[in-house]
Amino acid sequence: MSTTLAKPAEMADRKWYVIDAAGKPLGRVAAKAAVILRGKNKTTFTPNVDCGDHVIIINCDEAVLTGKKLEKKFHRTHSGWIGGLKETQYKTLMAENSDKAMTYAVKGMIPSNTIGAKAMTRLHCYKAADHAHAAQKPEAVEI
Repeated sequence: MSTTLAKPAEMADRKWYVIDAAGKPLGRVAAKAAVILRGKNKTTFTPNVDCGDHVIIINCDEAVLTGKKLEKKFHRTHSGWIGGLKETQYKTLMAENSDKAMTYAVKGMIPSNTIGAKAMTRLHCYKAADHAHAAQKPEAVEI
C-alpha cells in the first residue's frame, strides 16, 4: 500500500469558501475555518505542504459566545516589559472588533510555523454580510 504525498506545485488551484457566522458559536466557526485553511478536509492532505484554501467569514458581529464567556473570557497580550499585560474583555471585543475576535480564535487553532502564517493570510473576516470577494465565486460552507 502506497501513500500519495502532495507536492507544493499541485496546490496552485485554491478554492474559496464562505462561512456565515450568524447565530453560530464563535469556536465552532473558527474550528471549521481552521480545518479548511489547513487543508485537512482534502483527501490529498500532507502535513508538510500548505494545501489549504481561502476562507471568508461573514457576519462576525452576530456570532455568539456560549455560557458566561462574554463576562469571564479575556484576550490577553503582553509586551514583554514589566507591567505590560493588557486585557480586553470579550464583551467589549465582540462589540467593537468582532472580526478580530474571530481572527484570534482561528489563529489559536492553526500551527505556529511558516505554514500556519501563510494559511492565516488566506483568512478574511468581515463584521457584516457584504465582502469584497464576490468575483472569486466562493462556495458556501454549512456548519
